[in-house]
Amino acid sequence: MKILQVMIAVAGYAVFTNGVGASSPIAEVLCAPSSELSQKLTRQMGEDRVLTGLRGPEQVMELWRSDRGDWTLVMRYASGQSCIVAMGEHLSQLAPIANPS
Repeated sequence: MKILQVMIAVAGYAVFTNGVGASSPIAEVLCAPSSELSQKLTRQMGEDRVLTGLRGPEQVMELWRSDRGDWTLVMRYASGQSCIVAMGEHLSQLAPIANPS
């Protein structure tokens, strides 16, 4: 879990400073062609895409999750590029909220 916390901190720093250190384990996957990023999330992080949502005519948000509860939020662009927007851990599914009638 400590490695994941470090990866999250480095990714967050990179997003806000526009720079990623060469020693960062996530440096090469912050933005990548969609197929490459999907493969990295599946093979290296052990995650599966569990949710998608249309954000606009050319953007799809994806939520990836591992069996351990680690998660990654990805923005997929029509251009074929995808970027990691956020990462975390302890993802839990909540019961649906009842629709008041």
